[in-house]
Amino acid sequence: MNKSLLRTILLVEDSMADAEMAMDALQEANLANPVVHVEDGVDCLDWLLARGAFAGRTEGDPAVVLLDINMPRMNGLEVLTEMRSHERLRRVPVVILSSSREESDLARSWDLGVNAYVIKPVDVDQFFDAVRTLGQFWAVLNQAPEVD
Repeated sequence: MNKSLLRTILLVEDSMADAEMAMDALQEANLANPVVHVEDGVDCLDWLLARGAFAGRTEGDPAVVLLDINMPRMNGLEVLTEMRSHERLRRVPVVILSSSREESDLARSWDLGVNAYVIKPVDVDQFFDAVRTLGQFWAVLNQAPEVD
């Protein structure tokens, strides 16, 4: 794999309105990283493991996974559990981007190895700022270890 390739930002969000806003915010941040949107945890793991509908995708792990908690089929905490049990996916940064203010969701996310937990602001401008900042930090500033 060519290490100079920009790594993908994987957005896992079942709300099309929130997904479109997040993608607009990432685009507005002028990040060169490609953004891939999937709608639930099953598709997220299929993308990460290059299986199912994503079997032919280009190799490589994302720079960051922006992960909603409350989704159909498989929720964000189940995805995080699965990712952290996988040797290859263990170090992939995961940011929970959720409207849940439940202390149990917050505590469980940290127990499972989340890298950050961000509560989605209700205000559209604040939401844009939050997602732009997340994209810039995780895709540009954060230094991840090289994968063998």
